[in-house]
Amino acid sequence: MAATANYLAFDLGASSGRAMLGAFDGERLSLEEIHRFQNGPVAIGGSLYWNAFALFDEIKAGIARCSERGIKLDAVGIDTWGVDFALLARGGELLEMPRHYRDPRTAGLMERAFERVPREQIYASTGIQFMPLNTLYQLLAVAGSPARLLDVADRLLFMPDLFAYWLTGAAKSERSVASTSQMMNARSGRWDVELLEKLGLPTRLLPPIQETGSVGPALLRGISDEVGQAGTLVIYTASHDTAAAVAAVPAAGRNWAYISSGTWSLVGVELASPLINADGLAANFTNEAGVAGTIRFLRNATGLWLVQECRRTWAAQGRPYSHEQLAQLAGDAPALRSFVDPDDPRFVEPGDMPARIRAACERTGQAMPDSPGEVVRCALESLALKYRSVLETLEGLIGRRIEVIHLVGGGVRNELLNQFTANATGRPVIAGPAEATAAGNVMVQAMAQGRVRSVAELRQVVAASSEMKSYEPQQVEQWLAAFKRFESLLHR
Repeated sequence: MAATANYLAFDLGASSGRAMLGAFDGERLSLEEIHRFQNGPVAIGGSLYWNAFALFDEIKAGIARCSERGIKLDAVGIDTWGVDFALLARGGELLEMPRHYRDPRTAGLMERAFERVPREQIYASTGIQFMPLNTLYQLLAVAGSPARLLDVADRLLFMPDLFAYWLTGAAKSERSVASTSQMMNARSGRWDVELLEKLGLPTRLLPPIQETGSVGPALLRGISDEVGQAGTLVIYTASHDTAAAVAAVPAAGRNWAYISSGTWSLVGVELASPLINADGLAANFTNEAGVAGTIRFLRNATGLWLVQECRRTWAAQGRPYSHEQLAQLAGDAPALRSFVDPDDPRFVEPGDMPARIRAACERTGQAMPDSPGEVVRCALESLALKYRSVLETLEGLIGRRIEVIHLVGGGVRNELLNQFTANATGRPVIAGPAEATAAGNVMVQAMAQGRVRSVAELRQVVAASSEMKSYEPQQVEQWLAAFKRFESLLHR
């Protein structure tokens, strides 16, 4: 048996971050959370920011925890959400705290971009779905700001790249997170300089693109002295969290789809090359870079954000519910009564989500859910039915039937949603691992150092090391009738 290698994976999400220690002995992977910290947007003057300095302190604290326990790390890797970025001055100084993707500054900027470059042309080049939060439109917002930050900015770095820069001094952009920006040509894998120039955006800011799973520099001397890990490497793992999660999907063959379930739901398949055509544009599917040259062909859907915001609203009203309590209440609520479109723009901003869900049901002439259990059941059933809608569109685009769904990520713990997903789609669902993002982060680090030879071998390790649960479709006829009602709701 090979000597055990120790990797530290930082996984930063929309509400929290954690440091996961991955020990890999050549056959099995064990994961241990050694540090967890809060994350979330900071509201100042009507704008939303990420507290990048506090997050970097937490990253250093996570590395130091390993040193305190006498663990010598082979490498460190960082994954985060996509699209958000920092702007640095020539000396490396941060010009402004990075904006949060829910910041309202991008309102109307997609349409303004289309006046200069047609929507079809942007998609033909980048293959990326259109969302106002994409980096392209965030950068247009910066260009139109009175602060004129682009006049003095020297480098743009996405969030995981920013933290890697602070750890190592190397200002590069890992491919999987760069691909989410809608600024990279999907076929060439290079920055789309022509597109940016047509939109009047400076291309001098763009960092070199680093291949996913490549070995980066060691920690800077000052950092290693502070955290006690001299010579530890930083690896450009799959630094977009969905890319890391998809790398760890314990699947084989080709007739499977994945749902990476969390605040957002990512529904898609893995392809060998981009699939860019008019049908993909119409369906708003995206082509993002994965591990080992693969493409994540997927569509973003609102995920457990609806339930998370409901829970936050009720807590603010003095009614704190645990996730387990809400699952129990939802399970006891009447089935298949009312549905909403989880992707309704009215649900995007933080706020009183229970009231918004009830209002959406009232607008569409359905029974309004009243109790917390009814509201959550409406949200979960609607999400499962949306999965079917996206899945059927996906099958039409790729020209083959999906036989099984692999569900990974934090949503794996929501067993009610897992069963609803099997019922709604009429396909078996294999749920697990819940820690797919951390597992993918760690195992891409291991692959970068030659400890696994391929993505297939990586997935075999994850499958052998993880607990998974299967869900078979139930009440198929009732859910099919519900889906027809849901589809008519979407088309109103």
